[in-house]
Order: sequence, then C-alpha cells, then structure tokens
Amino acid sequence: MSESKIRIGILGSGSMGSVHAECLRDLPGVEVVGVFSRNRDHAAAAARICGATATTDPMELIAEPSVDAVDVCVPSLHHRQFVIAALEKGKHVFCETPFALSIEEGRSMIDAAHQSNHILMVGLLMRSIAHYEHVHRVVASGEQGKLLSVTTYRLGSYLRPNAPDHKSHYSEPSTELMTFDFDFVQWLMGPPARISATAVNTEFGTRGEISAVLDYDGARSAAVLASGIMPNSFPFSAGFRAVFEGGAFELENVFEAGPPKTSFTFYPAEGTPQPITVTDHNPYEKELQLFVQAIRGEADGRLLDPEHALRALVLSIATQRSLRERCMIAV
Repeated sequence: MSESKIRIGILGSGSMGSVHAECLRDLPGVEVVGVFSRNRDHAAAAARICGATATTDPMELIAEPSVDAVDVCVPSLHHRQFVIAALEKGKHVFCETPFALSIEEGRSMIDAAHQSNHILMVGLLMRSIAHYEHVHRVVASGEQGKLLSVTTYRLGSYLRPNAPDHKSHYSEPSTELMTFDFDFVQWLMGPPARISATAVNTEFGTRGEISAVLDYDGARSAAVLASGIMPNSFPFSAGFRAVFEGGAFELENVFEAGPPKTSFTFYPAEGTPQPITVTDHNPYEKELQLFVQAIRGEADGRLLDPEHALRALVLSIATQRSLRERCMIAV
C-alpha cells in the first residue's frame, strides 16, 4: 500500500476538524475525500480547506468504498457510534481525545478494532508536542536521575456560559481536560497506586475545577489541576513541572491571539536556570502523519495506542469516584 494514495474522510467540522483538514491537506500521498457536519455550511467551510466534498450524512461518508480511513473529530459523546461503524466498514480510524466518556465505550471501540483487524489510533496530543517529548526522553535516558514528581495544569473558562471559549458540548474537567495530563503523567511514570481529588463547583452545582493527587509507591507523586471556571479575562493556559533528582523542568504556555507564548526552563540542582530550546513542530500534523505511516506499514503506531487513552480514562473515572466518595481510591 506504500505507493497508493490514502483517502480519508473527516467527521466533524469544528475547530479540531478544521485543524485536521489543514494538516491532512499538507501530508504527501493523502487525499481528503469528504468532510461531515450536520450543518452544511460548516461542512463546506472545512471541506474548502482541503479540497474535499461536504456532506451532512456521516454514514454515507463512512460507507464510501474509496475511503481508506476515517478521522473522527466529533464530540466524545458520539465517538463510539462512528468509530465502530467505520471499523465495521473496514476503515482505519483516528479518533480525537477525549477518546471515550466511559470504560465500556472505550473497550467496545478497542474490541471492534481487534475484530476488524484495522488500525485504531487516538490523538494523545501531549506525546507529539516537542516540550513533552523532551521530558519523556530525559526520563528514558536517566540523565537527570530519578523522576520524583510531576505537576500539570490546564486552565480555561469553557464552563462559563458567557466565556469566549464556552463549549456547551464539553464535559467536566476530569475528562475534558485532565485526560491529556493523565496520559502524560502515565507516559512518564506509569500507573499510580492511588488517587484522591478535590473540586470546586460551578454556580450550577457541577464540577468546575478539579485537583487530583496521584500517589506512587517509592515516594513519588503527581498532581493534575484542571479548571473550566477561570475568569473570562484569563487566557487558556497549560503547562507542567517535572522534578528530577538532578533538577527540574518547567513549561508554561499561554494561549492568546496567535501562537502560544511559551517558556521552557531547566532548573539544575546547582547553578542558574537554563532556557531550553526544542525543535518545534505541528503536533497535530505529526500524529496524523504517524497514522498515515502506520496504515502504509511504514511506522509503529503504538505511541498512540487506544489502550493508553483507556488508561487515562481510568484515572478520570477514579477522580470522579474519589470526589463522590471523598476518599483516596486504589487504581
């Protein structure tokens, strides 16, 4: 299949579907056949990006014989329906994060991939961002000694009804935001032994800001903070601090108009802080390129294996349980 063009259908024409349309347009040997949205104008706008056909019928696009793969960018609530339908039609599938909202949903999609003998990959974005990759390489090399702790944050105002980034179809922070960092922490440290969480509610009584502490045997820990109730004037921000025996790395990202403002620093055990420069790249394009290469048999796609997404979801569910029961949960 290495010489043939990979033909892809995109389900979803929102911000993520449009980003994927642009990335797939620029990948060599790839053609976007169609873009689905229930709103024809939205579908047409995303389709224009990549020279595809707009459609309001997702099953027609999934069933199209010329389509080799389906890129699922609809809200997580609808992932299982479309992922399983595409796999059953013999398509390879790339699915955006959050992968699923329940363990049952996630497992059913993974089982369908095994039964179809087709590729299912999940957009575990942190694994394709240069700064996160850098710290993962440091862990693997052991050059800074043992990793002692990781602290992450992801702060926005999407749960405020009048916020500029309000998303009515998004779920609470434990799955909508924390799943990215749960995967990152487990990529670095493996699964924790226990987890506990606290939360601040929105004015409507739903969880708006959550702090989770991941406890590891061997005197290691991680903390994951996510908020959807920051003031409207507060720009979306995300980052982490990773503390090693030999020093600490800190990443700060602030998302305003244009590219994010990024600061990435290493703090050695002795001496002065050192700004770290990494070779940046488009992480969305990188993960989609891996998907295409895996379809061609040119790459190992296990980096974005859905089992990783399922393990992150396990921590999201455990966080929810800890909040309900107000206790530490064994994972």
